[in-house]
Amino acid sequence: MSDIQTLTRPDGETLAFKRVAGAGPTVVWIGGFRSDMEGTKALALDAAAREHGWNFVRYDHFAHGQSSGDWRQATIGRWREDAIALIDSLKGPVIPVGSSMGGWIALLAALARPERMKALVLINPAQDFTERLMWPGLADHERQAILRDGETTIVEEGLGVYVLTRAMFEEARSWLLLDETIPVSVPIHILQGREDPTVPWHHQLALIDRLLGGHVHLDLIAGGDHRLSSEADLHRLIETVARNR
Repeated sequence: MSDIQTLTRPDGETLAFKRVAGAGPTVVWIGGFRSDMEGTKALALDAAAREHGWNFVRYDHFAHGQSSGDWRQATIGRWREDAIALIDSLKGPVIPVGSSMGGWIALLAALARPERMKALVLINPAQDFTERLMWPGLADHERQAILRDGETTIVEEGLGVYVLTRAMFEEARSWLLLDETIPVSVPIHILQGREDPTVPWHHQLALIDRLLGGHVHLDLIAGGDHRLSSEADLHRLIETVARNR
């Protein structure tokens, strides 16, 4: 079934998702910041699920794509809660596949629902990006505007025009992972582009250092960028998910 379905949240907002019915653990696509479930990697996994008979779900975060929500109200905590609610609506074990910000959300969901996790596949995961990557990367006038006015408007190639709020940065501090151990015990496979300018490869060394209890595999991809959407990258992603099922 490929039609859009919706999950209504307690405040009336709706998460849009699509699913493929199959067998085994449900592979759950968790997209990145300002991306949606119609991206190249999500569609490649959808096609693989149909070909191989996997259970598969892809969805849009709050205020992304076809889900509802006011972008200015979007926070890491909200995206975390929605991911957990979606997982709670499914049956059986799940394999979150988190891309960029979605990797952070996948880790937070694994901490909240450890008994539901079969494995994690993380693509250039951007855990703690608000504090460690985004804030330091802003221009000084942008940081000053956020502190003074509560928000600033960003114009970024590939992401369009959007607002960054002080509330998002402040709320995200409740969900930082890299300052303490991360007790996720299931297998974790990280696909990381060596040439990713958005999430540098060494960002994953701090993650690996904090993870306890599980087998962690880092696949450092020579020449790989942040999207990791070449034909070879997509083949690698599908093979990685298949091995972790």
